[in-house]
Amino acid sequence: MGSGCSCWSFSSAISLSLSFSDRVLCYSPAILLPNYTKPRSFTSNPTSETLFRGYLQKSHQAMKSESALSSSSFVNLNSGKVEEEKTPDESSAKPIISDLCDINPKLFQQMVYDALVWSSLHGLVVGDKSVQRSGTVPGVGLVHAPFALLPTFFPQIHWQQACELAPLFNELVDRVSLDGKFLQESLSRTKKVDAFTSGLLDIHSMMLEINKKEEIRLGLHRSDYMLDAQTNALLQIELNTISASFAGLGCVVSELHSNLLNHFEKNLGLDPSRVPKNDAVSGFAEALAKAWNEYNNSRAVVLFVVQTEERNMYDQHWLCTILKERHSMTSIRKTMAEIDAEGELQPDGTLLVGGQPVAVIYFRAGYAPSDYPSESEWRARLLMEQSSAIKCPSISYHLVGTKKIQQELAKPNILERFLENEDDVAKLRKCFAGLWSLDYSDVVKNAIERPDLFVLKPQREGGGNNVYGDDLRETLLKLEKEGSEERDAYILMQRIFPCASLAYLVQQGVCHQDHAISELGMYGVYLRNKDKIIINDHSGYLLRTKVSSSNEGGVAAGFAVLDSIYLT
Repeated sequence: MGSGCSCWSFSSAISLSLSFSDRVLCYSPAILLPNYTKPRSFTSNPTSETLFRGYLQKSHQAMKSESALSSSSFVNLNSGKVEEEKTPDESSAKPIISDLCDINPKLFQQMVYDALVWSSLHGLVVGDKSVQRSGTVPGVGLVHAPFALLPTFFPQIHWQQACELAPLFNELVDRVSLDGKFLQESLSRTKKVDAFTSGLLDIHSMMLEINKKEEIRLGLHRSDYMLDAQTNALLQIELNTISASFAGLGCVVSELHSNLLNHFEKNLGLDPSRVPKNDAVSGFAEALAKAWNEYNNSRAVVLFVVQTEERNMYDQHWLCTILKERHSMTSIRKTMAEIDAEGELQPDGTLLVGGQPVAVIYFRAGYAPSDYPSESEWRARLLMEQSSAIKCPSISYHLVGTKKIQQELAKPNILERFLENEDDVAKLRKCFAGLWSLDYSDVVKNAIERPDLFVLKPQREGGGNNVYGDDLRETLLKLEKEGSEERDAYILMQRIFPCASLAYLVQQGVCHQDHAISELGMYGVYLRNKDKIIINDHSGYLLRTKVSSSNEGGVAAGFAVLDSIYLT
């Protein structure tokens, strides 16, 4: 695909984003290819002042180039041209239409119509937020999930890299989770200023005090990445260790795209086999089933911990259905308040909920302060942690996924504390973006001067929480002026500059075209019983696409659409 930027697509996607003027526009190399110079790899070593200044200078240069591109280098959408692409092995490929506007309007409308029908028939649905009971009663107020009309082009070399990283991050999470002192010390200052983190740490501390051992440990994780246009590097945005969503609907989108490419192959010139098979929900179900087997109680159920109102319930029901139909397992859905009311702990550690023994607890709630509106929810979380049920995640796995721990692990020589293999350490460190606490005054100063190059992150999950641009500058200035300990509730992260490309986003039955960016989430599954590793592998993926002018990227939060990959 050429040097510089290699992620041109019909639809591109997600998460930490810049304003549109700050985006790299990246089209098919046959149409346009930005000529970037590759800087040195940017590490998170806060002592590398020279390297950091070099990164700032390179970023300034890239942004100047982006401005020039955005003002004069758009593709002529009415050109009617068919562009030639080369596959990675340089063999001839079928012609690829440079833009869907080149297609006959009636054919385009037919594609959108067929996609909407297919989505409705195959369970690519969510609850309609305009319908009052859509988040509580199944089958009420259904609407198709937002999706990209066609898959996003993504380099196979970076796809393989993400697949290889998943087992390494799985093992890292497990190793770090066992170091209670590291978790407590790393989050000690955050605890003083963040009541939610404090509550989680209190439960973790109680488990340490009673020497609670989680001999069977289950992790269903998702590591999110963006492909940085300036360095052509795959950089990690965050690691999700609790409620890694869309394993269900993400698979359905991949099937939708394969179906469309099959049906319209002659018109599009796209090979359906280049959309990778997405087995995320099957992998999650298999891991839950094997964990249930390890617990060794045939009467026990899998407990889904859910929010009181959940419009994304069908993503969860895909998993429940596969557990039932393929593994003959019973699952129940309970809110944390219901668990507090119905739960009881037996003398042998067995958790009963509504009189049913629980083998595995799968959290699809409990990751945000809003999930704990009263003491009832905190009692339920403590009760579950005290039990012998397998937690996904345990309180320690949950804490490993916090932003602060992500930043601590990016410090020099910290990974080596948990992993012995030098090659594994190098592979993980290669994908780390710049991460700093607010203790580093030089970095904070640079962020105040150039807030467009940074993201300010609180210890929150779920989308819509990060601080950007002028708001970032104002927040930092306020924290500096007040000398407040509140600064310990945040970390600073290097802002990633992904490619932006024309995309076709289908929302509420309407398809619209916009410039978009993409974020790849790679699922990982991990199951261990004492010293025996039963599963450690990648398990499918999630691609999310959003317009490039949006800062946030959550689908459930309303910022993005579901997408899939077309390997190049």
